[in-house]
Amino acid sequence: MLAKFRIAYRNRYVLLEALLWLALARLAMVLLPFRWVAPYLGQRMAETPVEQLPTKQQQQLRNIAWAIRKLSAHTPWESKCLVQAMAAKHMLKSRQINSTLYLGVMRNGCGDKTDADPLKAHAWLRSGHMLLTGGQGYQYFTVVATFADGQQGSE
Repeated sequence: MLAKFRIAYRNRYVLLEALLWLALARLAMVLLPFRWVAPYLGQRMAETPVEQLPTKQQQQLRNIAWAIRKLSAHTPWESKCLVQAMAAKHMLKSRQINSTLYLGVMRNGCGDKTDADPLKAHAWLRSGHMLLTGGQGYQYFTVVATFADGQQGSE
């Protein structure tokens, strides 16, 4: 029974790193205006290329996405989509892997009542051709901002 709870040493490091970045991202969102946080997310309204990444980088992306997904459900603070995307983005930066963070909005419903019909916001992170965070339902959101680091593509 204990065997199923064992985590490889390298995965423990990634989990610990993810926990640190989730905490820092949440603190930033609670304590700072977004306009102060945005410059640390990369170049505004730019995107990195959608391309096939080398196998080694793909494995790193999967490990980071796994750690963020695993921990965000169990943090004592809210670790929703933007916090997850910010944490994963900084983990990628430390590995010199380019990524694009997307912010999108969607109108919730289509009724006449403006109070009952607020906007919904969502954030997701892409590196190469892979979505690391916020992948479920992102296609229903209209992109209002992107933040890219590294080499930008022409998209």
